[in-house]
Amino acid sequence: MNAPATLRAQRGATLVVGLIMLVLITLVVTSAFMLSTGNLRAVGNMQFRNEAIAAANAATEEVLNSLLTGGSTAQPPGQVIQVDINNDGEFDYDVTIQPPVCVRASKAAPGYSSSLALGKTMSTSSFWNTVWDIQADVDDGATSASVTVRQGVRVLLSESQKASVCP
Repeated sequence: MNAPATLRAQRGATLVVGLIMLVLITLVVTSAFMLSTGNLRAVGNMQFRNEAIAAANAATEEVLNSLLTGGSTAQPPGQVIQVDINNDGEFDYDVTIQPPVCVRASKAAPGYSSSLALGKTMSTSSFWNTVWDIQADVDDGATSASVTVRQGVRVLLSESQKASVCP
């Protein structure tokens, strides 16, 4: 006759233990979800950073080509270059190139050969090794994230080009 009284006392304890186990499992699942979401964000940020640096390098190369070709005697301007990093036909990043700054110029080594197909503007003049500071600011319109890349570049210029763009 004591058995029914013992069973009645244990029915409530089973319910409480079951509820505690459900709460613990819910906490474990929630923390796992939060941890994986955080990792996904970190990987997404790293991917954006790498793509933004690649876009900045592509834009810097474009500006560098304008310094090297055409015998330009004008100070290079700042500009905004749109870059399609994944070649899908749509521009992914807007890269703002600050006006390149000539940091230093030094005469090229004596006897420097001008037969390196440097263009007609450089074939009869003395040459100058110029060092430029180029800053590229990359903005992603979709995420409003941004990256700044600064790069030093050495460019070989003729005497006339050096005089006009690198005092």
